[in-house]
Amino acid sequence: MSVQAALVAATRRLIAAEIPNAAGDARALMAEALGILRDRLTLEAARALTPAEVSRFDGYIDRRLMREPVSHILGRREFYGREFAVSAHVLDPRPETEILIEAALQEHAGKILDLGTGSGCILLTLLAETPGAIGVGTDISGEACDVARANAVALGLGKRATILEADWAAGVEGPFDLIVSNPPYIALSEMAGLAPEVRDWEPYGALTDGADGLMAYRSIAEAAPQLLRPGGRLMVEIGPTQGEAVAALFCFVGFEGVRVISDLDGRDRVVSVRMPL
Repeated sequence: MSVQAALVAATRRLIAAEIPNAAGDARALMAEALGILRDRLTLEAARALTPAEVSRFDGYIDRRLMREPVSHILGRREFYGREFAVSAHVLDPRPETEILIEAALQEHAGKILDLGTGSGCILLTLLAETPGAIGVGTDISGEACDVARANAVALGLGKRATILEADWAAGVEGPFDLIVSNPPYIALSEMAGLAPEVRDWEPYGALTDGADGLMAYRSIAEAAPQLLRPGGRLMVEIGPTQGEAVAALFCFVGFEGVRVISDLDGRDRVVSVRMPL
């Protein structure tokens, strides 16, 4: 069977199973099976697949039919122009989180704390984009910390990023210029409505607090004032209906300069507050 024929057959299987982005997923998985870049698939389209390539590709498609995310099958995901290793132990980096990155980069922070770092994509992107900056990422999951450390080394940031296994800010010493976080903000009542790729494959504790979706922000609000320098910024990603509630939590503990930043679809995405001088 040729590369093109196998792609067509796989795409039809994915479409029949109502898999989103069937053609794109099939191409990504074929490129992985062949060990080539995706943009070279056209050049390979007419050649016959080897038995080993058929076996690899069919295995990838079978996993996708189980709604396993393509990123988990590949073991990586692109974020802000860089490639990050991912696994079932970390939340997949998402384009929406780049809104947080853009806002945070405006601070030109020299010392950064990322609470609930997961893959490390937020902290490591900020360090990569801010020469000379250093940072700490915490995560309660040891497996997630391992992924973040591996990403730091792969990006040449191992000496500038410290990854700690910790419950939010437990044991962390400041002060920091900037604290960032993309915490679990999905309410338990919303979990059933998530896509299977998210609900069934990404870490439960990185998605939801098992309650109202605000528990993590309460923990961050309690810890952050002791860790930020005067005038330092706290920025968190939020769900699209949480802007007012999260801003109120932070204002209650003394933060000021509240900004609620929208994503490209006009939905609230980031809450930014400042520590008083």
